[in-house]
Amino acid sequence: MSIVKFRQYPAKSFNNLMDDFFPQLPSLFLNEPTANFGQVVPVNIKQNENGYVLDVIAPGFEKENFKIHLEKNLLTVSAERQAEEENKNEKDIRKEYKYQSFKRSFTIDEKIDTEKIEAKYEDGILRLNLENKEEVKKPAKEITIQ
Repeated sequence: MSIVKFRQYPAKSFNNLMDDFFPQLPSLFLNEPTANFGQVVPVNIKQNENGYVLDVIAPGFEKENFKIHLEKNLLTVSAERQAEEENKNEKDIRKEYKYQSFKRSFTIDEKIDTEKIEAKYEDGILRLNLENKEEVKKPAKEITIQ
């Protein structure tokens, strides 16, 4: 048996330690002023018998802030909100603008009827209903054996 000595390195700060383990942390976890620009919003995707339901979790936005764009088979959901607070009774010494935006894109399958895509924004959740195309079903046919 031998004795092994370990070298004690000086203690690193937590942020430096995180940089060593996770060098590509998303900007959403960083303490930078630009961390809110272009942030990723969570999306829940559910499949049901009629197609798919996408729930985009985006609290604080208004219905008018959203843009939903469909080009070929790429569905893009984006939102941009810019608000400034005004107080007409006081002189502005410091004015901070609030800006928030995001953009998410999804590839749509050929089975989805793009003419029937519906969107509804309620309680901070943008819900997109993507219905499947109605397939022309041929009636069952009995084949007789000759």
